[in-house]
Amino acid sequence: MKMVLSEGLKLVLAGMVFGVVGALMLTRLLEGIVYGVSMRDPLIFVSVNVLMFAVSVCACYVPARRAMRMDPMVALRYE
Repeated sequence: MKMVLSEGLKLVLAGMVFGVVGALMLTRLLEGIVYGVSMRDPLIFVSVNVLMFAVSVCACYVPARRAMRMDPMVALRYE
């Protein structure tokens, strides 16, 4: 389970880093469109990342649990 979760969460964390960097780069373009809202609001960035991480953990946990239930010999014979 640890291996499946760690592999999945590595991809999630890499995507989150690229997403935050891309969002920070695009804030200058969006500041002129959205009035009255600071585009560099740290609460928004943190809350979105926490929510995305929680959803990703759930999405990685379900296949990991399913993989733990399967017999390795059955999986090898299937392929």
